[in-house]
Amino acid sequence: MVETRANLMELDPVWDRIRKEAREAVRLEPLMGGLIHSTILHHNTLEQALAYRISLKLGSGEMSEQLLREIADEAYRNDAGLGAAARADLGAVFERDPACHRQMEPLMYFKGFQAVQAYRIGHWLWKEGRKDLAFYLQMRVSEIFGIDIHPAARIGQGIMIDHAHAIVIGETAVVGDNVSLLHSVTLGGTGKESGDRHPKIGDGVLIGAGAKVLGNIQVGCCSRIAAGSVVLEDVPTRKTVAGVPAKVIGEAGCSQPSVSMDQLLG
Repeated sequence: MVETRANLMELDPVWDRIRKEAREAVRLEPLMGGLIHSTILHHNTLEQALAYRISLKLGSGEMSEQLLREIADEAYRNDAGLGAAARADLGAVFERDPACHRQMEPLMYFKGFQAVQAYRIGHWLWKEGRKDLAFYLQMRVSEIFGIDIHPAARIGQGIMIDHAHAIVIGETAVVGDNVSLLHSVTLGGTGKESGDRHPKIGDGVLIGAGAKVLGNIQVGCCSRIAAGSVVLEDVPTRKTVAGVPAKVIGEAGCSQPSVSMDQLLG
C-alpha cells in the first residue's frame, strides 16, 4: 500500500504543477513563503494540503484545527473519490475562471473551491452517520465562507462556484457534474414542505448570478439560467430560461454552457 501511494504521488500531474507554481510564487514574493510552505510545500499530496487548509480556515475555539484536520485526513484516507472530485473541481475553476491563472490559486485563495471541498468532507460524514459533525462543518463553512450547503445535498464533480458569496444549496438538492454557479445562487424549497423538496440540476448547467431555483424541479442537462431569474418549473435540456418567473427564451447557445460561461442572451 505504501509503495502504491508513493507511485500515485509521482504520477499526480495536478499536485506536481501546484508545487512548481508554489516554488515560483515563493521566489517572486518571499514574504508569502511561510504561508505557501505551510499550505503546499510541506505536504506530499493534494489531499494532505486540502486537509490542512480546510482545518486552518474552519478551526475555532469550539473545535481545534488539529481535530478538524484529523477528521479531514480520515475522510480523504477512506474515500478516494474526495481527492478525485477536488482535482476535477480545481480543473473546472482553472479552465472557466479568467481570473484564475495558476492551479495553486483555488487551493490558496478561492473560497468557492475551499467551501466545496469542506462540504465534500461534511457529506462524507453525513453518509457515515456522523450527522452532528457534518452539521458543525456546514455551520463553519457558512460562517467563514458565506456559503450554506446542506451536508445531505448531492453534488457532482467539476463544480465551479465563481465569487461564491451567498450560495445556498438545500438538503435534497442534487447537482450534476461540470456545473457552474455564480454568486448569490439559491437551490431552495418553496415553503415548509418536507421530503424531497429541492431542485435537481443536470450536468453541464450554467446558473447566473442571483438566480433562484426553487422546489423539486428538474433543470435539464446543458441548460442555462440567466442572472436574476426565479425558476419555479422544469427547465428542458439545452435551453435558456430567464425572467421572474423564468420562461424558456431560446436555445442554450452552445453544447457546454457551464464551460463556455457565456451569459449573454442576445
